[in-house]
Amino acid sequence: MLTAQLDPRDPESRIARLLDGGKFEFLIPRTDCGMVAVTGDIKGNKVVVFASDATIKSGALGVEGSKVIVTAYKAAMGAQVPIIGIWHSGGARLSDGVASLDAFGEVFQSMISASGRIPQLSLVLGPTAGGGAYGPALTDIVVLSPEGRIFVTGPDVVKSVTGEDTDMALLGGPEAHRKNSGLAHIIATDEDEAITDIRTLTDLFANQGFMNAEVKDIDVAAFVPQSKVSTYEVHPLVEAILDTDAEHIELLSMWAPNMTTVLGRLGGATVGVLASNPAHIAGALDAAAGEKAARFVRTCDAFGIPLIVIADVQGFLPGAGQEWEGAVRRGAKLLHAFGEAVVPRVTLITRRAYGGAYVAMNSKALGATRVFAWPNAEVSVMGAVAAVRVLHRRILADLPAEQRESMELELAAEHEKISGGVTRAVEIGAVDEIIEPAKTRSALAKVIAQAPHRRGAHGNIPL
Repeated sequence: MLTAQLDPRDPESRIARLLDGGKFEFLIPRTDCGMVAVTGDIKGNKVVVFASDATIKSGALGVEGSKVIVTAYKAAMGAQVPIIGIWHSGGARLSDGVASLDAFGEVFQSMISASGRIPQLSLVLGPTAGGGAYGPALTDIVVLSPEGRIFVTGPDVVKSVTGEDTDMALLGGPEAHRKNSGLAHIIATDEDEAITDIRTLTDLFANQGFMNAEVKDIDVAAFVPQSKVSTYEVHPLVEAILDTDAEHIELLSMWAPNMTTVLGRLGGATVGVLASNPAHIAGALDAAAGEKAARFVRTCDAFGIPLIVIADVQGFLPGAGQEWEGAVRRGAKLLHAFGEAVVPRVTLITRRAYGGAYVAMNSKALGATRVFAWPNAEVSVMGAVAAVRVLHRRILADLPAEQRESMELELAAEHEKISGGVTRAVEIGAVDEIIEPAKTRSALAKVIAQAPHRRGAHGNIPL
């Protein structure tokens, strides 16, 4: 079991902090290969853990160390339990030469074979470079501690090749991954928090529970302003829908913040919540948000986690920059992710769902289990005022400026009647039911509880 160690980087010390009661059993005896593999429990759930030994050659991974990871994956796959990697690795062992590269390839193949079949979580506690960087990147969840670093090439190599002066923190530290890369799902404030987050996530994946449809309803309308032009944070609404007495955790909170992705519980069961966030660029879908959402949908589908989609979206963000960033390509990922998903997935339209963004946010046409809308919600090609500015631009152009606004509102009201809005969406089956905000929690829970439990048959490459 745990041996006394002074070095805080010792893998046994780190593993003991992660597992229930600090107890574990070695899968294979510990050596000086730079990697340790054990079995243990997290919140009563059986898991397999492997950890870099940063006390030996900075955790560099060679042939023997790679075999330890492969063994850990075979054990986790055989038992169908989550696997957690604790990373603090300088990359490939130079002393093993090209054989270490080949060994890394075998590790990657193990990860790819396990993708979508067992939850893979990475805890990055120190510099993780070269091949070691791709290890976490191939997994479902990456948690980065303040001292964690993830980069392909270190500062010295960057300097020699490009002449650029930089450091490890700038290349691959928390700030690099917080808003820019989309690699780290969670940036922890300290190592203890990083370990706590991994424990919470493991439990949400491994112990999904069963949906109790008899949930307590509360009036969640208070969390959404009535005005369709008012901005607001969606997080209070998400938290009000989820069970208040259970843990929840947001993923990629600072990357594409106009899209919110949360794992939590409703009626005691694990659910994934995907919500447009009007507090950021009015909740419009952009290239990064499309990719973030697609990644989350595929993760939930791969592990049989039902999805709740909260749509308050006025469309895709326009602009040349968005087109150049691949808004179409990355938005297509979201369409594809929803279109192939088989888990129960319920959409709630709170205020508005316009244009292609309405389709992309788990529309009925893409196979949504059920689509709800609140009574005052709008479903249309675009907002009524924007629509009349296109349809009646000549009439409006001929009016004096002081009359134009009132005419726009008058024409918009008429347009809403003609286009049908949410009423027309119900008539054609695009919206299944109009519900009162005070019945939202129970409506969502009942649909998920009654839907057959299914799980997607695909890998979970980080899109």
